[in-house]
Amino acid sequence: MATEATTAPKFQEPDLRQVSPSPDFKHETAHDGLKFWQFMIAGSIAGSVEHMAMFPVDTVKTHMQALRPCPLKPVGIRQAFRSIVQKEGPSALYRGIWAMGLGAGPAHAVYFSFYEVSKKFLSAGGNQNNSAAHAISGVFATISSDAVLTPMDMVKQRLQMGEGTYKGVWDCVKRVMREEGFGAFYASYRTTVLMNAPFTAVHFATYEAAKKGLMEFSPERVSDEEGWLVHATAGAAAGGLAAAVTTPLDVVKTQLQCQGVCGCDRFTSGSISDVLRTIVKKDGYRGLLRGWLPRMLFHAPAAAICWSTYEGVKSFFHDLNGDSNTA
Repeated sequence: MATEATTAPKFQEPDLRQVSPSPDFKHETAHDGLKFWQFMIAGSIAGSVEHMAMFPVDTVKTHMQALRPCPLKPVGIRQAFRSIVQKEGPSALYRGIWAMGLGAGPAHAVYFSFYEVSKKFLSAGGNQNNSAAHAISGVFATISSDAVLTPMDMVKQRLQMGEGTYKGVWDCVKRVMREEGFGAFYASYRTTVLMNAPFTAVHFATYEAAKKGLMEFSPERVSDEEGWLVHATAGAAAGGLAAAVTTPLDVVKTQLQCQGVCGCDRFTSGSISDVLRTIVKKDGYRGLLRGWLPRMLFHAPAAAICWSTYEGVKSFFHDLNGDSNTA
């Protein structure tokens, strides 16, 4: 008994000394000085602000990409915008916004938190400028977040195209479930992931590289990564480039989500190759680029809004954590 009493502290003391670098361990757990739930809140706010602010542009893009039974004539942004407003009024530009509001917050909470956690583990040796880690982390993030967002994105696009077909979000959800089954909500999931995987890989790698370059160009003005203009500029460059590269798959996604609505083609299978062949047959190869300009006009400012909001909320949490630590 005596020996046990004397030896126990000896085993505990070395253990305590090895775990004693608690600040480093705590920093590892709370990556970038923030906790997991703080990344989720920052991402949720950023995603909601981004999609709500740019929703009218997204509505125009959806109308331009939808494939009707007859061969289509080229439709420009101005023409599509004027057609929507003249036929249904300005409020039609915001039809489906509540569906996006319900989906964007949770999806972006998953998106950014998975990105930050993946980036921490994949950045070998603490190298935060590893472009491959940023790209792969973006892919992990989009696979997870698309599982959350895809159902509401489908509802959103059907409401955008609906022209009175559905009374609202819940009416659309109930009717799709009753008439087409649960699988209809995920008809475009595979296409969405195939589109968003390269989109986010390009997006995050470009964003991190552009942010690093801008900060090195003028470090005295953006110390501690507090310069919102850097985040907005880097985000706009990343969003515009990624959007341009992935437009053909976005057209396919729109076809799958809007099939059977307002005369849009219905496909016997959810095969991406079948949809691609149908688009090329009816509208030529130019059909794969429908909506590329409004897509870029959406994603460039949307990414600027999203990243600057995200980094701003992170900065708020940094200050909050610093205050609480000192308190």
